[in-house]
Amino acid sequence: MSSLHLTHILMNKLIVMLISLSLIPIAMFAQKQIKGKVKDDKAKPLPSVMVSLKDKEGSTLSFSRTSDKGDFVINTDEIGNDLVLEFSILGFGKKAISVTEFSKSNEITLTESEISLKTVEVKNRPRLSVNGDTLNYKTSDFSDKQDRNIGDVLRKMPGIEVAENGKISYNGKNISNMYIDGDNLLEDKYGIGTKAIPHGAVEKVQVIEKDQPIKMLQKNNTSDDVALNLVIKDDAKLKVMGEVKAGLGIPDRFDGNVNAMLFNKKVKFLNNLKGNNIGIDPGLELTSFNPVANDNTKPTNLLSAGAAGVPTLPQSRTLFNKAGQANLNNLFKFKNDLQLRANVSYLYDERKQVYNKSSETRLGNQTISYQENQDNFLNPQKLKGQFTLNGNTDGYYFNNALAVEYNPTRTNSTVFINGIGAFQALKQDMFSLSNDLGYRKKLKSGNILHFSSTMSRSRQPENLNIKPGLNEEIINNGAPYAALNQYLDLPTFYTNNFASIAFPKGSFVQTYRAGFLVQQQNLTTDLTKIQNNGFSESATPDAFNDLDWLRSRFYVENIYDYTTDKITAGVRVPISYNSIKYDDVNHNTDKRLDRFFVNPSFNFKYQTSPENYLTAGYNFKNNLGTIDDVYSGTVLRNYRSLFANDAPISESSSHSFSGGFNFRKAIEMLFGNISLSYNTTNLNTISSYTLTNNTQQRVVLPLENQMKSLGLNSGLSKYLFSLRSTVNAGFAYSRSQYQQLQNNILLPFESDNYTYRAGIEAKLTKFMNFTYTGAYTDSKNKASGTGVSTNYQQLRQQSGLTVIMLKSVFINLSAEHIFTKQSSQPDLKYLFADLNIRYKVLKLKTDFEFGITNLANVKSFEAINVTANSLTVGTYQIPGRVAMFRATFNY
Repeated sequence: MSSLHLTHILMNKLIVMLISLSLIPIAMFAQKQIKGKVKDDKAKPLPSVMVSLKDKEGSTLSFSRTSDKGDFVINTDEIGNDLVLEFSILGFGKKAISVTEFSKSNEITLTESEISLKTVEVKNRPRLSVNGDTLNYKTSDFSDKQDRNIGDVLRKMPGIEVAENGKISYNGKNISNMYIDGDNLLEDKYGIGTKAIPHGAVEKVQVIEKDQPIKMLQKNNTSDDVALNLVIKDDAKLKVMGEVKAGLGIPDRFDGNVNAMLFNKKVKFLNNLKGNNIGIDPGLELTSFNPVANDNTKPTNLLSAGAAGVPTLPQSRTLFNKAGQANLNNLFKFKNDLQLRANVSYLYDERKQVYNKSSETRLGNQTISYQENQDNFLNPQKLKGQFTLNGNTDGYYFNNALAVEYNPTRTNSTVFINGIGAFQALKQDMFSLSNDLGYRKKLKSGNILHFSSTMSRSRQPENLNIKPGLNEEIINNGAPYAALNQYLDLPTFYTNNFASIAFPKGSFVQTYRAGFLVQQQNLTTDLTKIQNNGFSESATPDAFNDLDWLRSRFYVENIYDYTTDKITAGVRVPISYNSIKYDDVNHNTDKRLDRFFVNPSFNFKYQTSPENYLTAGYNFKNNLGTIDDVYSGTVLRNYRSLFANDAPISESSSHSFSGGFNFRKAIEMLFGNISLSYNTTNLNTISSYTLTNNTQQRVVLPLENQMKSLGLNSGLSKYLFSLRSTVNAGFAYSRSQYQQLQNNILLPFESDNYTYRAGIEAKLTKFMNFTYTGAYTDSKNKASGTGVSTNYQQLRQQSGLTVIMLKSVFINLSAEHIFTKQSSQPDLKYLFADLNIRYKVLKLKTDFEFGITNLANVKSFEAINVTANSLTVGTYQIPGRVAMFRATFNY
């Protein structure tokens, strides 16, 4: 039996079960007493609804109002078949029902009205409607025949921006979540949703400002989050949708994808299997765009093979890969306020990377340079499962998320540095297990209790082996040797627990919180060298670490929030006692640091008009360093970098200021934003680098220094009705000032970056669409007082033209042009072009597609990285011309 047939049978049974449940008899009540319950279309009880009992002439015989739970009772002496119950409340459409049986308990659902005091609607197509804090885009008004998924349509909606990596923002602010019919099926990893959900299944896209998913907090809502909600069409809710895609190409290419999705009230799922070797990374769909920040500060992978990163091109143009992924997302509702979500994924990937890199660093009259060539094979895997139980009502909120992750990675690399060759093997196995529990309870007084507990345990063993051993002048007294081996592990236990109580009163909410945090780590490292006779010994006298680290914090926090129709303001005053203890018998280290911190913050938002608002914020924060700052034994971080420390724990204090203005005119489809931020940070330690043509050694030293940064961002988006086009423009400026200690020379650096961007999504005719995006970047970097500076400018343009022929044939021609100009280097110019032809067979629900990427057969690409006194140029091998034929069946 096919999986599709089995799913159909299960769906039929589910529908029968749901119908059966709806027919269960309800308890009988006394005659002449009418009872019932009123709720909205999300099954949330509606309080204070006016319930009127009327006769056939419309005269009111009796009336009542619903309770906090939506219940109502009306007593009457009237008997007859002409009685009518009428329900009304502001913000919802009126409803009237006939009273046929007094013993029957009535369940009434009111639909939210699109007409309210804050609602505006665009009369000419396309249309937008605004209802309070929710902006509604009708999907069909922005979609075209060639569009496949909801992500294609989101790019055309004014005010909404979709980045190359799939991250979505609205009027300059990243969205916090993407809901599907109000449910958070995908958590923060919504990339698979924008690519898989067909736009034809989505009735409208809602932008929810002040998004607050916790029901009990919605009354005194101080949230500044923005979320998207995809409203699924009624006829798409009770059927399984999906697609099956298979593709073959030359030279030796394949691409396959199978997905299935269901979005009804009780069950939602979006499950996907895919694999390819055409440069598309399926792991991007596992990206968490807004990861939850916590204080479990620990370095990620400490060791590396020294790869130079990736070129500044779309990954599909640069990646040599063979990858497969399973991504399973399932949500089950036991009742309206309780749900279980399972998000499980597994990624297997094989990658090849070939590049050469040249780097120059100028220090006064000295220039340090090296030439590096690498041929890498990487095999990353990632298995992750998260299981979330969530209960959400006006009276309580419960959320427990259990997560497990295993991420083994193998890297084999052949490297030549300044003509000297070696082979590297890097083995990394990261494992973590965590649980995050949160519970809120509203008391009869209206006060809210909140308990939270987070616990995690992780390990990250790493082993780097290099044959033959490099840098014998430093490691082996100038004599050649067979191999160099670095082992490292960092097991970590972390817990953070607190309890709080909130006192809402009118427009004010006072919250008082108390809790504690513990982090326990043990960093073990061992750097050994193997002589040509097979003898193994320590590479350096201080090549070991066995560092125990214990960090604890006890804290209280006072939070004051004020909310009105125009003003949202908050003040936070966290007070904490911090203690860090660390010891390592190998280095006679036994130290302790105790600090008392007060880190106040303030935020303010003023609604200057129903559609425009100003924001301002200030934050003061003290930070203490991590275990990465205090180990004394030498660690070989990569084949040319030796790291150690000779300083106390790093301490820093920072002042951050921010402000912004957001505006929109929904009736004109005009959106704009501008924001300004400034940060200054004082530190007590600095990283001292000793650079040679072959090596880089870092030691953290005690030296006070300061960092400053300034940022300005602005954006504008407008729909041009006469041209049926969405245009956007933006400008960004950033300035940073900092210091570096290189070869015992303290250099003050300054960096200024200007970015200008513009784009258009245009419908030229009924059968022709055009897209264009352009970005110009000007970077200026200098070391003050030394005369050393580097500058570069880059113009990057992307365009596409789609032509519809014979109603079912879609021809798309796209191009990308990159021009880079850098000081003392030749200009770089690249032009990429792609052609795609798609034929849609409606009767078969199948698309046949032929495409050629990289028509010009470009096989290498240069990318640059510029700092104030260094210039790095990397040349990468990239896939040349690829031709693919695909067939996609939609169901």
